[in-house]
Amino acid sequence: MDYYEILNVDRSATDDDIRRAYRRLAMRWHPDKNHTGKKDAEAKFKDITEAYNVLSDGGKRALYDQYGEEGLKAGGAPPQTGGGGADDIFAEFFGSTPFTYCNTGSGNTARAKQQAAWDAGGGGFSRDQGGGGGGPVPTVPPPVESKLPCTLEELYVGVTKKMKISRNVVDATGRMKTESEILSIEVKPGWKKGTKITFPGKGNQQWSQLPADLVFVVDEKPHDMYRRDGNDLVAEARVTLADALAGTVVVLATLDGRELAVNTGLGDGDEDNAPVVCPGYEVVVPMEGMPIAREPGRRGSLRVRFDVAFPERLTRRQRQKIKRILDSTR
Repeated sequence: MDYYEILNVDRSATDDDIRRAYRRLAMRWHPDKNHTGKKDAEAKFKDITEAYNVLSDGGKRALYDQYGEEGLKAGGAPPQTGGGGADDIFAEFFGSTPFTYCNTGSGNTARAKQQAAWDAGGGGFSRDQGGGGGGPVPTVPPPVESKLPCTLEELYVGVTKKMKISRNVVDATGRMKTESEILSIEVKPGWKKGTKITFPGKGNQQWSQLPADLVFVVDEKPHDMYRRDGNDLVAEARVTLADALAGTVVVLATLDGRELAVNTGLGDGDEDNAPVVCPGYEVVVPMEGMPIAREPGRRGSLRVRFDVAFPERLTRRQRQKIKRILDSTR
């Protein structure tokens, strides 16, 4: 038997290479996982375990490298690895068979992930992560969070963002590698700062761990004109004293590219009793705020707050005219 060929490793393989190869192949060929063709799986599993038994022992490996299998037997028969012996070595790696972890019928997503990780043949879980003789408890690393910068316009109308990621993973041979991928994120109209989008298992992977979840957190970029307040939009407008007293129309560019006319008192059908714009005066325009993500078709309000630009100087004649007009309003 060529033990190196059985484990699919080079003769220069290190102890870690041999352990990783055994871990991957033992998971693949364990009889409990191969219900069809179980006899072939048992024979393959026995050979894998015997090969590991020899190559993981420095003395046995030296005999085998120099004299082959016959020389190894002449120097002391290799350990029997059939039946319980193979299971004992398997248990040294995994604590107990991991194939009972997955119970998709119960809706246990985390356990389903664990089974998928075992099926992939990489990574695995170390024995010292277990607790109390019930086998190993797989390590689920904390999620990896990353900011997703969005303009207010993007959060108003919605957008698809393409994000290129690079992450470390353990491949099928048990080696660490870096892979790149482009993720597509559908930003829905009305999403708020702090909204999280999770991509399960798309984060970095460490030895003896599942890959971490990758979480993008919406971050809102500042806007030149608008500020968000819950589902409302707030805009600041500055008018002259004349417009504040006489009334005016302020035209704003909306976040979806329209022009919106905001009336400060003209054309409301009651010009003889129109309000006067003072500093801090606010006009509320319903349904012109942010979309409400959970209530399609509904929006918040637009609140336009006014500031008044007072003239810096007035002539005596101008002061007299203004005084006469204002005195008449008492």
